[in-house]
Amino acid sequence: MRATPLVNSLTARWAAADSPQGGSVFSAAGLWPLLAFLADGATGRAREELAAALGLPADQAAGTARELLGLLDSVEGLEAALGLWTTRAVELEEAWVAGLPGGTHGVLTGDPAADRPALDAWAAGRTGGRIRRMPVRLDRDSSLVLATAAALRTDWEVPFTGDIGDWKGEQPPGEDVAGLRRTTTDLDAVGVARTPGGAVTEARVRGVNGLDVHLLLGEERMTRGQVLGAGVEILGGRLPVVPGGRLPLGAAGPGLRAERQWVRQPAPPSLVLATMEFELTSEHDFLTHRDLFGLATAADGRPGRFPGISRAPLGLRSARQTATAAFSAAGFRATPVTAAEAMWLSAEELPYETTVVRAAFDRPFGFLAVHRASGLVLTAGWVTEPKVWREEDYGWPEEDTAAPVVF
Repeated sequence: MRATPLVNSLTARWAAADSPQGGSVFSAAGLWPLLAFLADGATGRAREELAAALGLPADQAAGTARELLGLLDSVEGLEAALGLWTTRAVELEEAWVAGLPGGTHGVLTGDPAADRPALDAWAAGRTGGRIRRMPVRLDRDSSLVLATAAALRTDWEVPFTGDIGDWKGEQPPGEDVAGLRRTTTDLDAVGVARTPGGAVTEARVRGVNGLDVHLLLGEERMTRGQVLGAGVEILGGRLPVVPGGRLPLGAAGPGLRAERQWVRQPAPPSLVLATMEFELTSEHDFLTHRDLFGLATAADGRPGRFPGISRAPLGLRSARQTATAAFSAAGFRATPVTAAEAMWLSAEELPYETTVVRAAFDRPFGFLAVHRASGLVLTAGWVTEPKVWREEDYGWPEEDTAAPVVF
């Protein structure tokens, strides 16, 4: 699948440019096909910049996007969709529309009171209600909206048990945090990679439907971009990992230690994995990093950047993503919705910029949600604030005296 390394590369670059503070969840897999279809209809410098962000020539973008959407459609536990809405005044180029999946085209009436509920319902319906609002401004000037949505779900092969967590980062004053713990005999589900920036510990949590979550903990001095970038390199086989079964005794990596322990009866080697339950919601404005996403010229406020989409004088108005992720004792859920909005521009209109305010949270580790067979990163994120512990959610766990559970 030629899109996999391209999407994963965008994941790593996005992580490196992401805010150095605050929790975050994002999906390059949701953004990449949207940029690809924009590139297919763009011209001039806008087309070149989008192609550079995608990592392949613009004339190959639409075909590769269709391949990617086909892969996403085949992934068990993932529901993905692409939608397009235009006003009746925007006549689309037949060649461009033919490159989109069938049944994607809807109508904007020009009345926000009617259009907003319709687009919000589309976003909610394709994310199981987790995202209830399409990330677009949507007013009478909105002429085109192109969006992707996905709902990712997997349950763990080996569930965790919930308990009060041992959290070394900042936490709500006076509040305990929700920890997760499990014991297995698969030592190689954890490993350590050495990077120029420092060591990274990787733990792979397998889902029952071929979707896994890779937890990544770097040395304290490392940035989120370095840690998540290392995770992408590990996925691509470009960064070797020392598996848990070959680790030396003692401190072996960030948060990782191998030791000998006395037990009451014979038992195989075991891996005890402790992590935190978390829920994240993030808003991303791609125009705050226009160069990274190839949108500098496409969003310069001038018309005529997308003649391959329509002869109408369209200009990119906004490009945003809303994403959620939840990691619990039973499994993992993630839902990104990504949207680009264009408006009808006249030649006299001037460039504009938008600004978005984000909430900040402290963070201890990153994660990648990965389609196991292809290695495609579906969702990535950086956890800064675990869920608050509530005894009624879990009850008090009984003492675990059983033998380790096998994957």
